[in-house]
Amino acid sequence: MSLANNEVFNLEYNTERPQLIIPEYGRHFQKMVDYAMSIEDDVERNKIAQSIISVMGNLQPHFRDVPDFQHKLWDQLFIMSDFKLKVDSPYPITTKEMLRERPESLAYPQNYPKYRFYGNNIKLMIDVAISWEKGDKRDGLEYAIANHMKKCYLNWNKDTVEDKIIFKHLLELSDGQIDLSEDETLTDSGQFLKNRPAKQNSNRSNNLAKKNNRNTNNNNRNKKRF
Repeated sequence: MSLANNEVFNLEYNTERPQLIIPEYGRHFQKMVDYAMSIEDDVERNKIAQSIISVMGNLQPHFRDVPDFQHKLWDQLFIMSDFKLKVDSPYPITTKEMLRERPESLAYPQNYPKYRFYGNNIKLMIDVAISWEKGDKRDGLEYAIANHMKKCYLNWNKDTVEDKIIFKHLLELSDGQIDLSEDETLTDSGQFLKNRPAKQNSNRSNNLAKKNNRNTNNNNRNKKRF
């Protein structure tokens, strides 16, 4: 009876145990790392560390194809030892300060185009056209850009637009370096409108069908049954 009582009183609860640094490896693995830190002999401690790394690799076989897989395992070993394990690592040892260092903020591009309906990429296309030497190749690119601008304009504004408006916007966005002649004729607006997805029409048709179904169901409910 006394032996049973001793076993009950000697039970370990997770709330009383030290917090796991990397819980994915579990409590027994943390004890292996703690045992390695307790070894005084340098040769034996390095041997145990190599064995721990091998077991870590077996626990995560899906990471074997990841670049620097072994380097990641050694970093995790030092993290679990709170960077107190003194062993010879084949890779540069990550310090606690490096781990806590915050990454630099990313510089997000802030674009505020005057004509947003053309999109942000239209400026990049214009810059590429300006960088080319004048000739048939550049003329073809400028004409393609103007057609793309006309298509974007029709998608977000009206059902028709004059070509001279597109030429004016292109001249402005290129800082006066692309000046298409008013004699140029872009693709007809009707061609762009014909290729536009009939999303709005399909939505209207679906809404009309749902409304008709509701009316039919209501009429069926109101019919007298004999």
